[in-house]
Amino acid sequence: MSELPRREFLHGVAAVAAASTVSLNVGATSAADDNRPLNVALIGCGGMGTSHLRNLLQRKEIRLAYVCDVDANRLTSAAKLVETSGRPKPVATKDLRDVLKDKAVDAVWIATPDHWHSPAAILACEAKKHVYVEKPVSHNVREGRLLIEAARKNKVVVQVGTQSRSTAHVRKAMELLQSGIIGDVLVAKAWNSQLRRNIGHLSPSQPPAELDFELWQGPAPERAFQANLLPGIWRFWYDYGVGDIGNDGVHDIDIARWGLGVNTHPDTVAALGSKFFFDDDQQFPDNQYCVFEWSGDGKVGNKRQLIYEQRDWSPYVQEGYENGNAFYGTQGVMLLGKGEGFKVFGPRNKLLEEMSGRFDLVAHHQNFIDCVRSGNRSHADVEEGHLSASLAHLANIACRTNRVLTFDPAKEQFSGEAPDQSMLTRKYRAGHWAVPTGA
Repeated sequence: MSELPRREFLHGVAAVAAASTVSLNVGATSAADDNRPLNVALIGCGGMGTSHLRNLLQRKEIRLAYVCDVDANRLTSAAKLVETSGRPKPVATKDLRDVLKDKAVDAVWIATPDHWHSPAAILACEAKKHVYVEKPVSHNVREGRLLIEAARKNKVVVQVGTQSRSTAHVRKAMELLQSGIIGDVLVAKAWNSQLRRNIGHLSPSQPPAELDFELWQGPAPERAFQANLLPGIWRFWYDYGVGDIGNDGVHDIDIARWGLGVNTHPDTVAALGSKFFFDDDQQFPDNQYCVFEWSGDGKVGNKRQLIYEQRDWSPYVQEGYENGNAFYGTQGVMLLGKGEGFKVFGPRNKLLEEMSGRFDLVAHHQNFIDCVRSGNRSHADVEEGHLSASLAHLANIACRTNRVLTFDPAKEQFSGEAPDQSMLTRKYRAGHWAVPTGA
């Protein structure tokens, strides 16, 4: 086996592992230079937002200055949670513009629906705020690139909510792959197996009194409210989500790409996917099989492949883990569950190493806060989030068009006989204040 693939792999994974040491020359807040508490805001107070909030309230170095949500009930609950923790009462607002215009705010946590992730994060970068934004980092490929540009231009830290990047056993697993424990990793697999619920077939209706549906829609095309759009189930609608591949799936896809050692977009994408199980209003597939290839120089040993499997109707353990990864090397295999641990098998299926572990959201928060102080890039830097989210976007396009895609990683455009390039972005509501410039 040529040594070139190993060197390329080591370079790729080492670059990711060292990302937190790369200086951004951050100047967005004086808190990066002193020890005063960071003034932060939570934008989006639903399930994941509340999880962030509870963790942040345990930190003395954090001051919750704002909570923001378009649902009045959630907003009230979030503000009450801050107060009952013994903290000063935060400003509660339904409009994120109130947060961003306050120069005293150092950083924001964004836990909104997917269609708001990049638009809100771009606005925050432009307001010189550091950003922790939930995954997927974007609703489409173009938005991800615009967010990278906004982060770099404004010299702010952007951390994506793929907390496996800060989870000890996952980081250890990546170090072992980097060391060559299973040889050259040529193929990686990610899978997402669980049972979602049927969202039914509903007709438009009046939004609940506590919801500002106009603000909730934001820059997405205007449409009538219906009860199976939210909460949570917006991710299964084209205008608002990325499907389950961009929800839970992107966690495992990100780990697969990390361990595979690829740090560009793929040049070929093939996927099959549709609704096998749910007869309801969901627009995304509940069953997907997606393959991504990086051709490299085209020589044997220098190509890489990533496979993603999704079954939203099959909550059963696969290869030891309900949702997980497999890394296939020339001298062994690694099986990994991001919320459980990993096992490494060598020749003759000998168990070489294993480790247990759990998600570590607290460590991911800590990494973000440390980077805001230091100016270093975070474990889940916006560029890493963009590359992984783009795999979900490209797979969804391949499923919708029922064709093999050829892609130019540098131009971030389809090449050859391709679908319309407009599928790499989206339609926005004309003239809306949150439409990213250049989208």
